[in-house]
Amino acid sequence: MKKDLLDLQEITTEEIYEVLDLADKLKKENKLGVEHHILKGKTLGMIFAKSSTRTRVSFEVGMHQLGGHALFLSSNDIQLGRGESVYDTAKVLSRFVDGIMIRTFEQKDVEDLAKYSDIPVINALTDLLHPCQVLADLMTIREHKNGLKGLKMCYIGDGNNMTNTLIQGAAKVGMDIACASPEKYTCDLDIVKAAQKTADENNSKILLTTYPKEAIKDADVIYTDTWISMGQEEEKAQRIKDFEGYEITAQLMKLAKPDAIFMHCLPVYRGYEAAAEVVDGPQSVIFDEAENRLHAQKAVMVKLMSDK
Repeated sequence: MKKDLLDLQEITTEEIYEVLDLADKLKKENKLGVEHHILKGKTLGMIFAKSSTRTRVSFEVGMHQLGGHALFLSSNDIQLGRGESVYDTAKVLSRFVDGIMIRTFEQKDVEDLAKYSDIPVINALTDLLHPCQVLADLMTIREHKNGLKGLKMCYIGDGNNMTNTLIQGAAKVGMDIACASPEKYTCDLDIVKAAQKTADENNSKILLTTYPKEAIKDADVIYTDTWISMGQEEEKAQRIKDFEGYEITAQLMKLAKPDAIFMHCLPVYRGYEAAAEVVDGPQSVIFDEAENRLHAQKAVMVKLMSDK
């Protein structure tokens, strides 16, 4: 039966750990020079309605390291969104490639593509969710903290696709998560409601607040993201004003645990969502996190696309 990665809420805790364990193995063996040809002869079609440095490079390099081939398809190269239906695109690509990765705006487009395709579909970001990034984040936290369950994550900033998915991921693995956002920039409350049921099952907590100091208290992991996501450039001046007081500073970091780590999915804008001394400081693991996109996504592709 075909499987997809669309939404972390739809997969089990066991499946998350299977991906993380495989990602750890692939990373370790890659560092030792072990070659993997698990996806030899396979092709991944990569649809980009939104551009990205890390997503494109990590998926292309990942497919190459697994012995397969990645095909870049920008919105300028294909008919999807210019008259051809999602149904027709899904059916045609299912005849040509072995998996589809899509980075786009609407979550519904990803879900429809998966509904109509005969091959696995990977959500590489929508305006609502970013599951690949959060799998890499969980991998990074586990590397630095030797576990996940029982930790406290703090997110400060825009309640966006990252916040939504971090809440899902934290609930699945039994981490507490506290999110501080200005009132009109809070995360998706339907996602929080669904994640709360998972959190209750795993004895973890979800806290939404407008106070960064409340969220960061005794945190093991501090996370933020850009205040101005792609497509929001016209709102920049207003958003900078609205997010005053939400910058993660060295002073704010002192309210977290002394061994807390700082994370950001990048690109980062020093002096806005986080101070340069935090971004480039000893507690920052942002480049480990960026690297782990490669390994976590390789694990996802193996799980979804291999014949084994």
